[in-house]
Amino acid sequence: MGPLPVPFNRPSLVGNEVKYLRDAIRRGQLAGDGHYTRQCSARICELTGAPRAMLTHSCTAALEMAAILCNLGPGDEVIMPSFTFVSTANAVALRGAVPVFVDIDSDTLNIDPVCVAAAVTPRTRAIFAVHYAGFPADMDALAAIARAHDLLLVEDAAQALGSRYKGRPCGSLGDLAAFSFHETKNIISGEGGALTVNRPEMVERAEIIREKGTNRSRFFRGQVDKYTWVDIGSSFLPGELIASYLYAQLEMAEMINTRRLACFERYMEAFAELETRQRLRLPRFAAEGTGNGHMFYLLLRDEADRAGFIAHMKANGIGTPFHYVPLHSAPAGKRLARSHGRLAVTDRISETLVRLPMFFDLGSQIENVIDHALGYFDGEAIS
Repeated sequence: MGPLPVPFNRPSLVGNEVKYLRDAIRRGQLAGDGHYTRQCSARICELTGAPRAMLTHSCTAALEMAAILCNLGPGDEVIMPSFTFVSTANAVALRGAVPVFVDIDSDTLNIDPVCVAAAVTPRTRAIFAVHYAGFPADMDALAAIARAHDLLLVEDAAQALGSRYKGRPCGSLGDLAAFSFHETKNIISGEGGALTVNRPEMVERAEIIREKGTNRSRFFRGQVDKYTWVDIGSSFLPGELIASYLYAQLEMAEMINTRRLACFERYMEAFAELETRQRLRLPRFAAEGTGNGHMFYLLLRDEADRAGFIAHMKANGIGTPFHYVPLHSAPAGKRLARSHGRLAVTDRISETLVRLPMFFDLGSQIENVIDHALGYFDGEAIS
């Protein structure tokens, strides 16, 4: 009997998830903003250095809150990479504003500040910077552009909890930041997210938006004698069962990231010689940034090479998806957004990038992944 199949991702229990789920039920409040929501929010502030964190039901919800807080409306523009998940652009399009796609840096795969600066127009209201693969974008350069043009700077930090830029945690680097706790991320709750707010003047409105446009949070603090509808908003908060599971994961955040970083380094070591031979390219990241082991990818020669690699790994029971179909080439992207300049790097990366399995319990299975991957490059399948 050969090695067991290795999925691309597998959710894991890491500590007190079951204990806290039972406790949440015992406490008798399953709707949001209970004991575990408060615990999670405090822990996220500790991990990010942000003064305020608000739990949401997804990173998509956090991005939609950010778009509302940016006061986006019809005719406004937001600069972002096309090489990102659809939620980044959807949050802007839902406000009637226009996502403006620019190219990414060929080394880090993060948004290129030079391209951002060139794309600014009188209609630009914000920059949405994605920290791809958990490696921070060049936030100082982006912040300088934002200051020069009076723009808001939002971190799409879906993949970046625990990552740092020049020693500062992701989530504290922009005006707002959105995180994901989807089951494919480092810290998980099945579905889930958070918005960190770094501008004090935005906090009260963020609370209102998150609570369906009402001042319910002020009511529960005793600041008003009843709560009512005061602004636009939606039901962005998760229930307490989600929060209880998440808190157990957040307690172990450093340990989880340390384990994933060890897997990242093992992959880097295993494929270093192939990069030396120019058979593939490994992840690159700026010296001022430190990642969290969220993702490991390879950049192959072309789309056909990637398809062959994925087919080879699938035949051996190993999941290796690619990431992403660029938004500027998507039907909705063509209809709802525009691109500034040629996105040549984005197109090339989207055709050649493949991801390897990365999850908490990967353990010794990583050697199975490495062996079969090397077998592909050596031209011989391993039985």
